[in-house]
Parts: sequence; structure tokens; C-alpha cells
Amino acid sequence: MARRVALVTLLVADYDEAIAFYVGKLGFSLVEDTDMGGGKRWVVVSPGTDGTDFLLARAIGEQASAIGRQGGGRVWLFLHTDDFAGDHARMAAAGVTFLEEPRREAYGTVAVFEDIAGNRWDLLEPKKG
Repeated sequence: MARRVALVTLLVADYDEAIAFYVGKLGFSLVEDTDMGGGKRWVVVSPGTDGTDFLLARAIGEQASAIGRQGGGRVWLFLHTDDFAGDHARMAAAGVTFLEEPRREAYGTVAVFEDIAGNRWDLLEPKKG
């Protein structure tokens, strides 16, 4: 039996602003954007063929207080790449906020960035071998 985490929900304030960030600035693909009625949409973005997709869910009511804090203020999402320098340069040029300069760690090259909501991510090129 094959199993994988297919979707992770990210709370956002606005669907279109989130799509613009994830597709326009991070380079994700828009997989689906379906009107569900009543102001709800099913919006899925993907970092690539081997990654977990994200459901961008507009926060309603008390959920709004969790926007940007789903990881409790720490890095909780890890965007792996095989071209750290290229992705870092492209993302920075697109206006992605990096919270530090790239650094080399035992596990690879990494830099922390924030998404449109303030969630912290690692852009990470894992060490080979």
C-alpha cells in the first residue's frame, strides 16, 4: 500500500493574494482553483511533482488568529531544492522576505524565509551523500 501526505492546509487571509505569492513569488504551480459557493474556494498549489501540495484555505472567524502562526513562530515548512543559489536569488528578486543570509549546516545549505502570512519556512538544499 502506497501512502503519502497529499495536502497540508495553510490558512490565508485572501485567496488571490496567496495565489499571487505562492505561484508568482515561490514559483509553485496552481493545481486547482474551484469555486465552492458561499465565498469558499478549493485552491491547491504545488511546489513540484515530488512534493506535498498545499490547500490554501481562507480563514474564517477565530481561525484568523492562526494565520501565520500555524508553526507557533518557528520554522515548520521545509522547501527542498537542488538549486539553492538559483532559487534563493529568484525568490529574493521576487520580494520574498528572507530572515537571514544563507548558511551551510551539516545537513545542507539553508535560509529561513517568511510566506505571505508570516509562516516560517526553510529553503533547503540537502547535503548530498
